[in-house]
Amino acid sequence: MKMTMLKVLGTSAILSAMTAGASFATECIAPANPGGGWDFTCRQIANIMYEIKAIDAPMQVTNMAGGGGGVAFAAVVADHNTDADLIVAASSATTTRLAQNAFAGMTADQVRFVGAIGADPGVIVVAKDSPFKNLKDMVEAIKADPSSVAFAGGSAVGGFDHMKPLQIMKAAGFNDITKIKYIGVDGGADAITQTIGGFTQAMTGDMSEIVGFVKSGDVRVLAVLTDERVPGFDDIPTAKEQGYDVVAVNWRGAYVPKGISDEEFNTWATRLQAVADSEQWKTAMTENGLAPFTKVGPDFQNWVDGVIAQTVELSKEIGVIQ
Repeated sequence: MKMTMLKVLGTSAILSAMTAGASFATECIAPANPGGGWDFTCRQIANIMYEIKAIDAPMQVTNMAGGGGGVAFAAVVADHNTDADLIVAASSATTTRLAQNAFAGMTADQVRFVGAIGADPGVIVVAKDSPFKNLKDMVEAIKADPSSVAFAGGSAVGGFDHMKPLQIMKAAGFNDITKIKYIGVDGGADAITQTIGGFTQAMTGDMSEIVGFVKSGDVRVLAVLTDERVPGFDDIPTAKEQGYDVVAVNWRGAYVPKGISDEEFNTWATRLQAVADSEQWKTAMTENGLAPFTKVGPDFQNWVDGVIAQTVELSKEIGVIQ
């Protein structure tokens, strides 16, 4: 996970001390080691739900690392299918891996995606001296000569960062996306360094990775891939307002076991919505570079299904899956 979540560790320590020896009525599984984005999501949900009295007792947070989230996913499907007291942290990485069959044959319909309550916005970035002044400049350059623009990103080929420029070019009517050049490097910091250094013409990543470079003036952000402009970065236009209907955010949310009842599902949806509406969550988003992105309940499941279908299509086109 790309985000630095050190700011939540103090809260986590307090929560751990407060709940030592307590009887936990609910549990959140973070499918990774402590300190990353999934761990952040679980610990914030646990802390805020208890603080705002959405739950009556402290929530247990369990770290279950392995397989890029696959170990936790398999455990939920096999062992906790009807556990109504369980929630599992998820993000765009979860749906991308499911779409690309990275969880050894397991599929998204084996759980229920209950909601997203924030997001790290996707961005397309160039160096400050780039000839591209807006997203259209870049799109037209790629259409004229796809080899003229190489993107650097912090995910592997076929990963979430790779998908962002592919979605933009598809929205622009360019369908030969195998010709789009992408170089996967070791994280967003390396990707932005490649672009500032002139080794690539653009960087595809998340807002949290480029905030410092934006403030220093080393980069120009051609587009943020959200429905609306991001608070605090109001001078950065969205891709949508430039004519490219693309929303690509690294959302932060959760899924629940498939076998729970609709009533139990709706209970979790109500709790998540309460977190999203809380002042505590708004503060956590501001401190950790997240943007508002709230989709809770059945509508979120429908949105996830659409994202997975699109990811499958793009992944097949570029040869990541058959």
